[in-house]
Amino acid sequence: MILDSMRSKELYYQLCPRFKKAFEWLESTDLKNLAPGRHTIDGDDIFVNVQELELRPREQAALEVHNTYIDIQVVIEGVEEFGWTPRSEVKQPRGEFDPANDIGFYTDTPKMFYTMHEGEFCILMPQDAHAPMLGSGPIKKLIVKVKK
Repeated sequence: MILDSMRSKELYYQLCPRFKKAFEWLESTDLKNLAPGRHTIDGDDIFVNVQELELRPREQAALEVHNTYIDIQVVIEGVEEFGWTPRSEVKQPRGEFDPANDIGFYTDTPKMFYTMHEGEFCILMPQDAHAPMLGSGPIKKLIVKVKK
């Protein structure tokens, strides 16, 4: 898991060949006026899910994992809290992994929590079990899905 400011995005281009294109799209797009839903950047290799939703309390944290995609999550409006645990340490699956949607859930309690503000992003790799959408109140966020 990486947590940083958009000002430092270039530091992470070397982690995945598609990151540069994803971050350039973020920088060149009017994110505040982006409509909710899916927006394609590069076919199924890079796309964005825009969400406007109400956050939930920590007690409702659901750890999730992905196999095919890396998440770059960006807060557009509001403040969001995340739970996190190394994937190697989660042991309590909540059902089977869904390969069609590249997601699996766990009922384990997150090992730690962190907070993201507007202008910040986190990169969540397949080895990161993460519990997004925590806190209180409304939020607008982007989840950039980058094929690894």
